[in-house]
Amino acid sequence: MRIGELGERAGVSAKTLRFYEAEGLLPDPGRTPSGYRDYPAAAVERVSFVRAAQAAGFTLRQVGEVLAIHDGGQAPCRHVEALVAERLADVECRLAELERMRARLLELEARTRQLDPADCRGHCHIIEGERP
Repeated sequence: MRIGELGERAGVSAKTLRFYEAEGLLPDPGRTPSGYRDYPAAAVERVSFVRAAQAAGFTLRQVGEVLAIHDGGQAPCRHVEALVAERLADVECRLAELERMRARLLELEARTRQLDPADCRGHCHIIEGERP
């Protein structure tokens, strides 16, 4: 199938497919006699997998690792298990950072209601806080 048809079936643009190919996520599809890319039907499932992995927060490098294991004839599930644990730990850390940031922003928001902008000094007394 040509790139446009694959893109339509997989829900991505031709540009995305060329990028995936350049990154090694899609193998070289071969060419028709007239030079058009000729993807096998299995490419739809592969692109769908890439998109699902990205939606779960995996990097293209990680997706490539999983595909390489699969393409090597092995089940990548143990590797995916480790990636999931790693990604989940990253997300948990980021959530904690976001909660701290949220708390600080709520403090700043409260300050905006207490301080008069006419009294502004320094860079911004809302953020800097009171000076002695």
